[in-house]
Amino acid sequence: MNENGILLNYMLYFLGILITIGAQIYIKVSYNKYKKESTKSNMTGFEVARKILDENGLQDIHVVETPGNLTDHYDPQRKVVRLSKEVFNGQTIASNSVAAHEVGHAIQDKEGYTYMKIRSTLVPFVNFCSKLGYIVLVIGFIASAFDIVYVGIILLATTLIFQLVTLPVEFNASKRAGIQLKKEGILNKEEQEGSKTMLTAAALTYVASLVTTLLEILRLFLAAKDRNWLVKKWRQMAWVIIYPK
Repeated sequence: MNENGILLNYMLYFLGILITIGAQIYIKVSYNKYKKESTKSNMTGFEVARKILDENGLQDIHVVETPGNLTDHYDPQRKVVRLSKEVFNGQTIASNSVAAHEVGHAIQDKEGYTYMKIRSTLVPFVNFCSKLGYIVLVIGFIASAFDIVYVGIILLATTLIFQLVTLPVEFNASKRAGIQLKKEGILNKEEQEGSKTMLTAAALTYVASLVTTLLEILRLFLAAKDRNWLVKKWRQMAWVIIYPK
């Protein structure tokens, strides 16, 4: 690999890191801003989730508190909306928005939202391919069998499909959340604007993940084009691991 190729490889690597860090900072700043702004309705995240679920005929879905921070999610297998403590008990724009977003997934599930069904179907396939992909890459590197390396890269690339399908699922859930928060009179007009900003920031983290994965796959393909460079790097890594200073 010539100097330009090496430079491009490192540029892609650090660009991926910057995008990931930037997305995390953006969502954290947005969340921290709106978790300090109480709503006029004084409804907790639990009350918001329960109200929207009931109004959409989803009385059978439970809303429970789950450990951790920003661990909120909808469990389609057990039909449960799980909210972190801060969201579950919070009476802020952030907690109301997150709760409504997760209920948005429950409504998608009820209506058989196409992309959600596709994503659920892909989960076991993508998990298998991504795990196998790393194993195949290592075998290819060790054996200097670069056809196998390419197979490993392709297997890892299945993650892109999953992330691509995830985008409409997340953006649609946020859209549904906004509609429900307005329809049920949970947030006023000013609060709705803040909610939209925060939910958009959250959705953009999925875009950032997709771009970062794409850059990493591209970086691997570019590196794999120069077999001697890959072999040299792999041997250097192996030497450091076996004979550390």
